[in-house]
Amino acid sequence: MSLDILLFGCNGNMGKVITSEVSNSSDFKIVAGVDNSTGNSNYPVYKSIKDIRERSDVIIDFSSPETLDDILEYGLENNIPMVLATTGYSEDQIKKINKTSEKTTIFRTANMSFGINVLMKILKEITPLLKEFDIEIVEKHHNKKVDSPSGTAKMLKDTIVESVEKEFNIVYGRHGNNTKRSENDIGVHAIRGGTISGDHSVIFAGEDEIIEFNHKAQSKKLFAQGALKAALYIMKKEKGLYDMNNLIEDIRRK
Repeated sequence: MSLDILLFGCNGNMGKVITSEVSNSSDFKIVAGVDNSTGNSNYPVYKSIKDIRERSDVIIDFSSPETLDDILEYGLENNIPMVLATTGYSEDQIKKINKTSEKTTIFRTANMSFGINVLMKILKEITPLLKEFDIEIVEKHHNKKVDSPSGTAKMLKDTIVESVEKEFNIVYGRHGNNTKRSENDIGVHAIRGGTISGDHSVIFAGEDEIIEFNHKAQSKKLFAQGALKAALYIMKKEKGLYDMNNLIEDIRRK
């Protein structure tokens, strides 16, 4: 029996990849999509969430922060678990997601890659050992990405900051003649170009030595596959807020 998906942002880049992945799987079925733009699909696509008539088991969202209120309201009213994979949420929106998860089941992450979330676990372990090193984060994405820095870069930065009792100063890019690095800076830099799916580097630069962690997404398929794994995962969970760390811990315990 397949899991019925309501897909937000179905005509965007990630929506198309998920549609392709689902077409090759017997475990999932997209029963309807929601998107402002038109496109070819083998399921009905609506411009307004109010027009949806199909029943779904789970919502997967790869649209934009502007649709969040409608998605949360629809998911809550219809008791449908939600996988939120959109980036660029404001602090107020994140608070609203957290509050809504007290009443329903939500899975939220800025990066659906299994590997990037394993990297965050590694950073949590090694940052206390390297806290005196200079730390820089560099992220690269395709030329159509709207938000900057990426949600993943923010996740990596937050993981580092929360791993040690130290006050950091976050510097987003540098330019000008008076931009000498301060001791407690974490530099976060964004590059946009071509069709880069996602490339993140965390650099720990010490005296005469450099330790660098890299994650390169070879295609968007891995994000689609991660979202589908998340959908299966939360179908077995009680109401609450979940992320890739929870999924990884469940896998480790098995």
